[in-house]
Amino acid sequence: MVEKRRLVEVPYTASLAHTLNALVANSVVAIPVAAPPGQWIGAGGSMIMLSDKNTGAVRKHYIGMVTMLDILAHIADQLSDSINGDELDLDKRMSVPVSSIIGHCLEGLSLWTLNPHTSVVDCMEMFSKGIHRALVPVESHMEHISGVELAESATSYRMLTQMDILRFLKRHAAEAQGILSRSVGELGAVPEYVFGVTNRTKVMDAIKCMRTAALHAVPIVEASAEDLQEDHKQLINGKGRKLMGTFSATDLRECPISLLQSWLCIDVMEFTENVSTTWTVNASGELGHSPKELVTCYPDRSLGEVIEKAVNGQVHRVWVVDKQGLLVGIVSLTDILRMIRVSLSSL
Repeated sequence: MVEKRRLVEVPYTASLAHTLNALVANSVVAIPVAAPPGQWIGAGGSMIMLSDKNTGAVRKHYIGMVTMLDILAHIADQLSDSINGDELDLDKRMSVPVSSIIGHCLEGLSLWTLNPHTSVVDCMEMFSKGIHRALVPVESHMEHISGVELAESATSYRMLTQMDILRFLKRHAAEAQGILSRSVGELGAVPEYVFGVTNRTKVMDAIKCMRTAALHAVPIVEASAEDLQEDHKQLINGKGRKLMGTFSATDLRECPISLLQSWLCIDVMEFTENVSTTWTVNASGELGHSPKELVTCYPDRSLGEVIEKAVNGQVHRVWVVDKQGLLVGIVSLTDILRMIRVSLSSL
């Protein structure tokens, strides 16, 4: 946590458009929401306070966390209304206060903190259960308010994420070589079912599916050539199909709000091609853009190699494919940390 930057946050009165801009500007996928103390009940009953360094007086109360998936869920709700005959006014929907969408998705219903002295192994224990991030207080203290209820107060906080732990493990790979040398197939990264959408799925349908299933990302697989009746509005088992791309909640960060409404009705593949590009300089010295590389691995690849791919590619999941490029599984950051945690406990 030593080199982590100061916490990025938004006030509870910020609009969704402002919140989205803050996510984009700071290249983060989640952001805590701050409110005046004593006016709100924190998500999950949390009492995480920011105090003044000089006086110790409480200045802010962190009432929840908003992720890109929360914003997607809010848009998905309005998509349902528009389908039922109401006109979708995205500008109006994005002007609502961010406090109104806290808890749209399960992750936003609770805030987590970690003691600065918590061991990395214990951090992995928490993150291996699907918790993606936690606030780490600096110079904190806790007080009992009533019974077992705790209030935590600190002069500042930092955000620790699953990716931070992965970067740490990557830097210290030599110390865990016995675990990291095992293959992802051996460690159980090839499940029976992998939720996905086809390349013919519309963006609005993919968003609704992800909102219903609480998924932050889904693989885009090739539509069936044999089954002409295939429903492209529903999640399917993508296992055994050609992997074509990834549709992720974080893709919204790269989509200008002015274009988002018009892009909701295009295919997910076209959407990802529009937003998932990186600027490069070709051999002639000309500036151009190219699609981001799809991050994949084979089942026999080592866990260490997969960590390298995830960290270098700044992705939260690596798709497992066979030699023909057919999808066979997925390795998420949660999976990686769970594998390592279980392996450590069996030593």
